[in-house]
Amino acid sequence: MSNKVVEPQPRVVVIGAGIGGLTAGALLAHRGYSVLVVDQAIVPGGCASTFKRQGFTFDVGATQVAGLEPGGIHHRIFSELDIDLPAATHCDPACAVYLPGETEPISVWRDPQQWQAERQRQFPGSEPFWQLLTDLFRYSWAFQSRDPVLPPRNGWDLWQLTKAVRPDTLLTLPHTFSTVGDALRGYGLAGNQRLRTFLDLQLKLYSQVNAEETALLYAATALGVSQEPQGLFHLHGSMQALSDRLVAALERDGGKLLMRHTVEAIHTEKGQTTGVAIRNQKTGEVWTEAADHVVANVTVQNLMQLLGDQAPQGYQRRVEKLPPSSGAFVVYLGVDDRAIPDDCPPHLQFLYDYEGPIAENNSLFVSVSRPDDGRAPAGKATITASSFTDVGLWWREGSGESEPTQNSKRSSVAAQSATQNAYSVLKQHYTETAIAHLAHFFNLTDETILHVEAATPRTFARFTGRDRGVVGGIGQRVPTFGPFGFANRTPIRNLWLVGDSTHPGEGTAGVSYSALTAVRQIEAKFNTLRFY
Repeated sequence: MSNKVVEPQPRVVVIGAGIGGLTAGALLAHRGYSVLVVDQAIVPGGCASTFKRQGFTFDVGATQVAGLEPGGIHHRIFSELDIDLPAATHCDPACAVYLPGETEPISVWRDPQQWQAERQRQFPGSEPFWQLLTDLFRYSWAFQSRDPVLPPRNGWDLWQLTKAVRPDTLLTLPHTFSTVGDALRGYGLAGNQRLRTFLDLQLKLYSQVNAEETALLYAATALGVSQEPQGLFHLHGSMQALSDRLVAALERDGGKLLMRHTVEAIHTEKGQTTGVAIRNQKTGEVWTEAADHVVANVTVQNLMQLLGDQAPQGYQRRVEKLPPSSGAFVVYLGVDDRAIPDDCPPHLQFLYDYEGPIAENNSLFVSVSRPDDGRAPAGKATITASSFTDVGLWWREGSGESEPTQNSKRSSVAAQSATQNAYSVLKQHYTETAIAHLAHFFNLTDETILHVEAATPRTFARFTGRDRGVVGGIGQRVPTFGPFGFANRTPIRNLWLVGDSTHPGEGTAGVSYSALTAVRQIEAKFNTLRFY
């Protein structure tokens, strides 16, 4: 008879079945933890999920993927999980950018020499600036590949950070507090409106802010990752392929996924998390799920709501001081393939005027399905076009704060009706404006447009649970990127934050990296406790 003592598996609850949450859950289950992943949506994937209409499959938010190349973050994680990467093709060009009044795009090619020739032709005299970005990307990418923990919050984190440093890493230090705007001024390019506009467009996609505000070190990575040996990828089938594989790995290794269940609160005791309150959306049943660790794949604003009055005051104040995050307005079109020009790139950006910021319907980021990529029936295609928007436009300030009294119900119903009407009018206006803009490039007519649907910040709030429907995480300004951002390790013991509020930022590759970091931190803590 064996006297071997079997240690109980640490219990982990993961809040949110986006890519970050599923990655953390699948890795922890594979490493022997008891894992429950909870999400309020119908399907997993978060902003990288899909929906189907009339034979078309639309990617909800994310439409391209980084990190599938050998050594890339998805390649590393899927190799550990022993699951196949989804089929994909390189995006080449990664993006074709059309500036106002121009019919020839600025093509961001995957081949570094081809991209260098393109930018020298498009932006004469700017090559020293681009060479700085190239060098900073090389140093930063090598540093990141050694798995530093940023920002560090204890001795173990600091040791991981220290181990990742090499002599060339120190070459990035003089630029730690610089923005892209600073670099442009340093090279005498501050007055180059065309270059600045191009950078504003590209960086708004990756950093949520323009060139003037984006941290230079972050921009170097965001603008450099589309060139080989890295690159951006277009998935076959849909973006759902990523989450489907992660769910399969999670469940194969004994983890459990609960969809249509809402985590209503995170419980703590003496500064340590003890579990969560979960509500079954179908039955209304609420129960407390005990946990040794809680991994929150949510925005940092959502985290504060889940903690309520248990949130540390200093942490709460820091969140409240964050500049507002952007929302997205998205138009989903199912079209006859006659609407698509010949040799159309899979990803395009359009700016329609030089006035004002890159926001509020004067720019569009567009993704187009490829023939036989699984998103549309034969002879048809999908077009997904998104524009950044102020979430405040889509919410009536103060609504929902309290239930109306009996005496005020009639006026309250009338007010709600007026608000809904104003929302519908605004949504229709944005939809018509976006389609009118797209019609300058695509052949969009009553005959070629087969399906139209739109999503606003309200839509994203409803289906992803993200606070006010914001997308893309925290703007990558100097005070909020990398060493100055929000850590995976929160002030509450055994409560971990993953997703686009943490280093290294937005995108499926970024949130997967944050998940891997949190898993490593949990493992290190568990192994230390087991040793003692």
